[in-house]
Amino acid sequence: MAKGKARHTAENGPASTIRWLDDVADHDYGAAESYLSLKLESAAAAKVVARLRTAAITTRRANDILRAARLEAAPLDDPGVVKDLIKVIEGKRLSPALVVGGAAGADIADGYHRVSLVYRIDPYGEVPLKLA
Repeated sequence: MAKGKARHTAENGPASTIRWLDDVADHDYGAAESYLSLKLESAAAAKVVARLRTAAITTRRANDILRAARLEAAPLDDPGVVKDLIKVIEGKRLSPALVVGGAAGADIADGYHRVSLVYRIDPYGEVPLKLA
């Protein structure tokens, strides 16, 4: 590393300026259950969401979340990403993502556009999330 250059890390990168809520917004659990009910039986989706509600907030890098879920990041001009970008510009806090992990990989139950926004700003940026 060149002398006098700051080292870029997830902790001091561009995405570190995004402000996050301390906990997941309540309506995000409903969105997660709605999404999961497309992939699972309703009872199974409800059980996964119950586990997410009790899970602790942790962080993972945006690129790792997308890789585990086998997803590409949405582009910056995606309406959902733009909506979250406007919130960031206005100084509003974003809700942590809800991620479901399993033997076959992960799935973003809610927060795909927030994860994509972080990735587009800094692929190594940390995203707060609940993991179940």
